[in-house]
Amino acid sequence: MKKVGLSALALAGALFLAACGGGTDNGATGGGDGGNGCADRPETAADWGECTPTEYLEDASGMDEDGEKELTIGAFNGWDESFATAHLLKAVLEGEGYTVSVEAFEAAPAFAGVARGDIDFVTDVWMPVTHPQYIDEFGSDLVHLGCWYDNAKLTIAVNEDSPAQSIADLPDLADEYGGKLYGIEAGAGLTKVTQEEAIPTYGLDAYEFVVSSTPAMLAQVDRATSRDENVVVTLWRPHWAYASWPLRDLEDPEGAMGGAEVISSAGSTDFAENNPKAAQIVTNLVLGDDELAELQDYMMSPQHFDGADHDAAVEKWLGEHPDFAEQLIAGELG
Repeated sequence: MKKVGLSALALAGALFLAACGGGTDNGATGGGDGGNGCADRPETAADWGECTPTEYLEDASGMDEDGEKELTIGAFNGWDESFATAHLLKAVLEGEGYTVSVEAFEAAPAFAGVARGDIDFVTDVWMPVTHPQYIDEFGSDLVHLGCWYDNAKLTIAVNEDSPAQSIADLPDLADEYGGKLYGIEAGAGLTKVTQEEAIPTYGLDAYEFVVSSTPAMLAQVDRATSRDENVVVTLWRPHWAYASWPLRDLEDPEGAMGGAEVISSAGSTDFAENNPKAAQIVTNLVLGDDELAELQDYMMSPQHFDGADHDAAVEKWLGEHPDFAEQLIAGELG
């Protein structure tokens, strides 16, 4: 846990109130019964899911500099948008004089790390379907830093020219897809929803649910595409795979995969109180489908950096969007 002197903490608290919107009742970065500075900080998983991306934007360019300049961002293993947004914010914050590291975690230890103050913030909190268990467990020690995307979906996807149009079609088409549904990591919320909701709801017992990793699932998509074979996988939006391979989502008439979700950032109470300018910059992040797909494609696809150098990919992307960092800091995105 970061420590500051009493006078510095008092100043940080005042600045944090400013970062929450000058004490108005539209604040994002703290408060409520948690005592973090804003009266209406979301407290439940349902509250986190009701955010609007442009709801809490404020100009951070004129805020006083934070006294604490060393930051750690957590990113979720296997979730490409997590690394994309983490490294994007890393680049912007480093441009403002911070020293930033991005560390990879599974979701559960990442949430626990933020709650303890070992990690300053994460950017990939999906609500209300995917991550409510972590808000239920750690929410009293987390600060909602606003949401940056509102069309996140867990999906089951197939190659464009394959016969299934709906998840409900799959039971009768098991032979067309080799009897396998390819998934990602065992601990992922997507895996849990597929196992506990989609498979029993649609009677997918004829399929072997192959739980492995995101890279292994994408390798199967690439292999099937190159061989002109049908493939069915668990996937999610936003993801660069839709730009790299001819994939489409299956309809979900029973809603087993859940509806559209919002993706928020969550910070530790220390981060929100001691780093109000950085917290507001994080809160100001807003990304659309095209921006996010392009950024992820640069970072992850074999045609670009292939996951090997996230910082270089972000540098290239920012070079092609020269106004982005300034607009983010000024709260002008969206």
